[in-house]
Amino acid sequence: MLTTDQKGAIAEAALVLAAIKLGVGVSRPFAPERYDLIFDLGQKLLRVQCKWACRQGDVIGIRCYSCRRTADGLRKRVYDHNEVDAFAAYCADVDCCFFLPFRCVPPGGTVQLRLGKARNNQEVGVRWASSYELAATLGRQKGAIAQLGERLDGIQEVAGSSPAGSIA
Repeated sequence: MLTTDQKGAIAEAALVLAAIKLGVGVSRPFAPERYDLIFDLGQKLLRVQCKWACRQGDVIGIRCYSCRRTADGLRKRVYDHNEVDAFAAYCADVDCCFFLPFRCVPPGGTVQLRLGKARNNQEVGVRWASSYELAATLGRQKGAIAQLGERLDGIQEVAGSSPAGSIA
């Protein structure tokens, strides 16, 4: 069984690898901060807190808060928008990385992403895991010209240079 430190190290390594594969610059802070990584999206830098995500059935849970044991018991501390810009999580059960801008995290700090339909067929307010995959979210934020985009009808196509035919 992995320790929490091992899980954190694995998650961070998986997220760094996935971000670099997407062409995102990745840096680490020298001093202890509330964030683990800095993602360089070209036009902006994002302070990113890395998390280990757990799967239970068709739901991936991401705890966007920190916990530590004190003399009074377990102390939960939620992050503030002045401390981090986004959360990135790795779920080993599905071998996938997820990216959540700070505004997507509810006040309690726990995000649930669905992999499959709910048993009661509810769809209103459902956060689909595929919408928060690292490649899907950072690809939109980075805004690269030649990236795989999805058209409204669901057909994947590659967009080339802009304007078409240019080499710049």
